[in-house]
Amino acid sequence: MGLMKAITLLPVLALTLALSAPALAQQGKGQRGGGGRPQQQMSQQERQRMSDDMREAYRDRDRSRQERQRQMTPEERDKLRRDVQDANRDLRR
Repeated sequence: MGLMKAITLLPVLALTLALSAPALAQQGKGQRGGGGRPQQQMSQQERQRMSDDMREAYRDRDRSRQERQRQMTPEERDKLRRDVQDANRDLRR
């Protein structure tokens, strides 16, 4: 009866081991710090520099958005309206 129990238990153990392998592999990565490199912590100066860089990038992005979204002059609106009307007239033909 002991051999029969071992034969039925073997596939269950193999399946359990196979399903737990990815979890065990992930656990090992965390201890090495990612891709095998030693963990490096950012200094306060590096964090401040990164924060300043991000703030500047957002500021630049917002400026360029504002430049693109300026209001059209009445002459520009009239010209755009005429161009759209002309294009619609051409499509109908």
